[in-house]
Formats: sequence, C-alpha cells, structure tokens
Amino acid sequence: MSSGAAAKRDPLLEAGTRLAMCALLQGATKVEFATVREIVGVADSSVSKNARILEDAGYIEVTKGAVGRRPRTWFQLTPAGNEALGGHLAWLDELRRTPTGQSRTASDE
Repeated sequence: MSSGAAAKRDPLLEAGTRLAMCALLQGATKVEFATVREIVGVADSSVSKNARILEDAGYIEVTKGAVGRRPRTWFQLTPAGNEALGGHLAWLDELRRTPTGQSRTASDE
C-alpha cells in the first residue's frame, strides 16, 4: 500500500475475498492459485470468480504456465490494484476513526 494513498471507498474491495486476495498479493511478487486458496480459505471456484473480477478491473495480473507437466496459475497485484487497495484501506481507517454520532456527508463516500 502506498503511504500517501488518498482515502477512497472501492466497492470492488468490499467483498471479503477480493479484499483478502489483494491484501495477500500486496506483499508478494507472485502468488500461486493454490496458495491464495489456502490462505484466504475459500474454494477454487471462489478464487477463480473473484480473480476474474479483479483482473477485469485491472487490479491483478494473471499468469498461466506449468511446473513440470502440471498447469499453474499465479496472481500479481498491479500498480492500479495497489493504489485501489491503499485508498480503500485508508478510507476504512478514516471510517474507523470517525467519532460515533458524527455524520458523514454523501461526498465522503
């Protein structure tokens, strides 16, 4: 996450699996499909579906290849994905720090 990310809500990252995937990928060069599945704790179909959504948004890059004769898929967070994650986490932090009872305006969303 970039340290000066502008706080901005990202509806794409409100799904727990997508947020978890981006957070996992943030600190890595590339992460294999099976590793994402195990760490995030979801089924193959959930990883596939959410990876497609993130890839279509330009947040992750998907690389396919093989290790020996076995097909493999790797994911990597893109600069756009890193920026979106940083902004969304900053927005969540701001939200967390908003005193109870203080209203937020529609422009804050």
